[in-house]
Amino acid sequence: MTPKQEERIRTKIKKIKAALAADKREWGGFYDDSAGLRYRPPELYVKLGDFTGGLRYMNWFDKNFPDDGGFPDFLFEWTIILFKRGRLKEAEKKAFQTFCSNTYIFDKFFDRPVKPYDMWEGSNFENPEFASNCFKYSHQLDELLDFAEWLKNLLQTERFKQFANKYIEIQKRLKKENDFEIRGYLIEQENKLVKEF
Repeated sequence: MTPKQEERIRTKIKKIKAALAADKREWGGFYDDSAGLRYRPPELYVKLGDFTGGLRYMNWFDKNFPDDGGFPDFLFEWTIILFKRGRLKEAEKKAFQTFCSNTYIFDKFFDRPVKPYDMWEGSNFENPEFASNCFKYSHQLDELLDFAEWLKNLLQTERFKQFANKYIEIQKRLKKENDFEIRGYLIEQENKLVKEF
């Protein structure tokens, strides 16, 4: 990356931060951000290789949007940032959240065929089309080789496999279940699973 390219990316980050600050002022101390600007900086920090700045941003995001689950690519970038800063336990948790937001995202990252599961693909953005068409990261990128090796090892652990299988089983049940109370229970179990990982 040339210094000019880096400068352009840093300028984008500054503009996004300024727009978010203006949004907060306009809404009396709250954020509206209906344009979703808050999701853009992690990609820019990853491009820059500025994982310290990225982590600072993610901490800010977590503080200001504590109930915001994010999108699959956003969570994936958050996982990269945590890994690159040596926050491995947090990176493991974020990797599992990423998997739950889109069960196909790691297949795409490792260039494996995307095989759809027969499960509920509602609010969790679990969409093979997203994984196939929109995801921009690959295990072959030089700057992500260490991350790819770590992620590959994580995905092969018994713990990750068990949690992933439980998650998929819950989603399969949700696809077929019409009873409101049972669906509520299953969603509760899903949330518990994500917190426990």
